[in-house]
Amino acid sequence: MMKQADKRNLTMVMDLYELTMANGYFNDGDMKARVAFDVFYRKNPDRGGFTIFAGLEQIVEYIENLHFSDEDVAYLRSLNTFTDAFLDYLKDFRFQGDIYAFTEGTIMYPNEPVITVVAPLIDAQLVETAILAQVNHQSLVATKTARIVKAAAGKTVSDFGARRAHNMDAAVYGARASYIGGASGTATVLAGQMFGIPVGGTMAHSWVMYYKDEYEAFKNYAVNYPDNTVLLVDTYDTMQSGVPNAIRVAHEVLEPIGKRLKGIRIDSGDLAYQSVKVRKMLDEAGLADCMIIVSNSLDEHTISSLNTQKACIDSYGVGERLITGATSDYSDDTLALLGAVYKIAAVEENGVFTPRIKISGTVEKITNPGLKKVYRIYDQNGKAKADLIARADEEIDMSAPFRFVDPNMPWRNLKFTGCTARPLQVKIFENGKRVYELPTLEEIRAYVKRQLSEEIWEEEQRFINPHVHYMDMTPDYYELKMGLLHEKTASSEEKD
Repeated sequence: MMKQADKRNLTMVMDLYELTMANGYFNDGDMKARVAFDVFYRKNPDRGGFTIFAGLEQIVEYIENLHFSDEDVAYLRSLNTFTDAFLDYLKDFRFQGDIYAFTEGTIMYPNEPVITVVAPLIDAQLVETAILAQVNHQSLVATKTARIVKAAAGKTVSDFGARRAHNMDAAVYGARASYIGGASGTATVLAGQMFGIPVGGTMAHSWVMYYKDEYEAFKNYAVNYPDNTVLLVDTYDTMQSGVPNAIRVAHEVLEPIGKRLKGIRIDSGDLAYQSVKVRKMLDEAGLADCMIIVSNSLDEHTISSLNTQKACIDSYGVGERLITGATSDYSDDTLALLGAVYKIAAVEENGVFTPRIKISGTVEKITNPGLKKVYRIYDQNGKAKADLIARADEEIDMSAPFRFVDPNMPWRNLKFTGCTARPLQVKIFENGKRVYELPTLEEIRAYVKRQLSEEIWEEEQRFINPHVHYMDMTPDYYELKMGLLHEKTASSEEKD
């Protein structure tokens, strides 16, 4: 199967400051110092209750193929910014660190380390941009698709978004992410070729407009594709022309050769009203098995509204709002973002990783310091009760009531009772070598579906005012974070 690295070298997909910092570290002799960086995000998109982690496979491909070609080095030399010694170092550069990550498809929540890079300083710095690009894009699209699929309530959802994607890569990897999120297929052919996603499509309005009349256009399509005839009926007049001509083709062209009209598609107008009328017309014509497919700027809110109106729709083709992850709440355009960040968490000093913390006047921008582990806590029924952040060297024993801290209400005396804990990160790379077998796309997709149906509370999946998933800390980890905060703020106040 094709991979993104088969045709091109993507190493240079990085911000310039990754290289300027790396050059500085190299010149200062710090290139072998080991550090830990965490990837996390601060808010779920669309004010939702969760996000789906996607893009890990492409991150792995990037890391495994990370190298600077002669052309790359020549271009960097032309910038007159880097030392010759550093450029020579890049010629033989290969990633030498460790990477830990959630399994792709894991439901994730704000402020937990989804990926941790533990590596020599330069190695950790150079991979920042590529990692964030994959996580932010694919996770956003996968999450948006899951919301749309939930709204569809069992009806088929397909990705129709390539032409509205931000570029060709966004179309292809967006299709991959949409499949992870629950879409049944895509119209993007390269995504089908690369990832084995089912592809589908019918006709555009231009097909109908090319022929002298609508009936001829429909007839010619049916002759060419008798086993998969889906006709676009809204080019001229859906009720007066499109559907009657589709019915005529079903009876006069398809039925004589033993075939059935598979479906009709509506791409404009009042979809709820039209679908009810069209369903009646098709049923009265003996075409109760003919599907009604709709498109036209759909998202989870539009589809929910169509369901409320009892629209007779069998399948949804969703375009720009799926492939871009666009929010339908235009009062806050930041909601169409994921915004994962890459922050240093620890620096190795004398063989021991010393925690680092970023402090901000905005509380949500204060980071969780140090090497750590994150666990998903399950109740007796297998429901995800909370996530728990612990120090990396802590043992988590749930055989007895386990005390924890809610960082938003640290004064409460809280315990997990009768629960189980599952660590969420797995080791992906060790010393630059992959030690993890990537799941198939079908396995990732099934994993998402299982979590949303069996583990994640329905209240977290609401579109409006979802329940906020609890992000708790062990007492030891909470004390570590508070101790660093007090130390750093006290030091800052003394200087003032």
